[in-house]
Amino acid sequence: MIERNFYLNRLIHNMWNGEIKVITGIRRCGKSVLLFELFDDYLRRQGVRKEQILKVELDQRRYYKYRNPITLCEYVESVVLGNEEEKYYLFLDEVQLTTKVIDKENVDIEVTIYDMLNELKAYKNLDVYVTGSNSKGLSKDIATEFRGRAVQIHVFPLSFEEYYSFVGGDERTALDYYMLYGGMPRILALKDERDRKEYLLALYSELYIKDIVERNKIEREDILNDILNFLASQISSLINPTNVANAIASMKKEKVNPTLVSNYIQHIIDSFLIETAKRYDVKGKTYFNYPNKYYYTDIGLRNARLNYRQYDPGHMMENIIYNELIRRGHSVDVGVVIDRTGGKNVQKEVDFVVNDADRKVYVQSALQMDTDQKASSELKSLMLTKDFFKKIIIRMDVPHNFYDEYGIFHCNLIDFLLGRVELF
Repeated sequence: MIERNFYLNRLIHNMWNGEIKVITGIRRCGKSVLLFELFDDYLRRQGVRKEQILKVELDQRRYYKYRNPITLCEYVESVVLGNEEEKYYLFLDEVQLTTKVIDKENVDIEVTIYDMLNELKAYKNLDVYVTGSNSKGLSKDIATEFRGRAVQIHVFPLSFEEYYSFVGGDERTALDYYMLYGGMPRILALKDERDRKEYLLALYSELYIKDIVERNKIEREDILNDILNFLASQISSLINPTNVANAIASMKKEKVNPTLVSNYIQHIIDSFLIETAKRYDVKGKTYFNYPNKYYYTDIGLRNARLNYRQYDPGHMMENIIYNELIRRGHSVDVGVVIDRTGGKNVQKEVDFVVNDADRKVYVQSALQMDTDQKASSELKSLMLTKDFFKKIIIRMDVPHNFYDEYGIFHCNLIDFLLGRVELF
């Protein structure tokens, strides 16, 4: 069992805070294991008895009847009411967002699972925990359905630190495997290369695409697949829907509406398959509408999407760094600075502007800086910020970490991913 202490500690921190704990994340990333095994084990070690933990897995046949919100509420109340001196925990897995029933006893009012859970959370001796459901459970709106009375805990696939804690061995070898197959937990149980690849490909065909199509009533599944392929091939590149539409139109020999592409991209984002990094004017302190950068939530899924034909470690490294920064809870943008050398205004890029409340750090991703031109390019973008916030270049080609003469910190990728380097 992989100890996912980052998320477990968040659950522990939010125990009995009067709010519903909503666990979201891409399917098969480990949400149910976190709740039903790791958190359950923690509670049991704290002396909580089995009878105090009410587990309802709505995707299992024996629990189907509790998909009716009223039946679910009545079941929980039958245990909780009358035993106010006892503390109870409700674990509800695979919530169906679309479930609605008519309450015949209350003038035919339409009732949803959210109405029932908001009612249950009012009981002082009940602490409620929820994970998402199939196609509907991937929605980023799941927490808002609880009308601001929920804490959302977003779970990512395994970070490299979590991955390495399980596999051990040579760090660079482990990183090479991680960059190829990513961090979907099931990968660790598969020893054969073909099995790993087939598993990741099956996640697309059997889960993710079907979920997106069913949830959003997608009519052009072919275009959805084309968009997924395009985004996978262009991680770390600036993209706007018009360019994507034009590329697909050229391939298909038909007109493709940019608005349709924009909507489909948003559906993919809502499914947690990709994340968006917006461009931010460092000096003007404003955001650009387009273009943006898009990163795959799991680099293994990205590689599988391209059938492992496009192995570009520089872009893959940038994707992994972005995921790690987001996983740690930071706000991350793509920085834009202006180079006025030679009398022209030329936009330069800082890979990541990382914010944590009132603190900020600039991060560059550089696979290697083996030429003067490459070194000058990476350093210049950071120098153009012309401020005193910390500046970091994460590299693959340095054996140790150091500050250069400009006060810029150079660190090794593995040290960063394994938590040996403090950002702030």
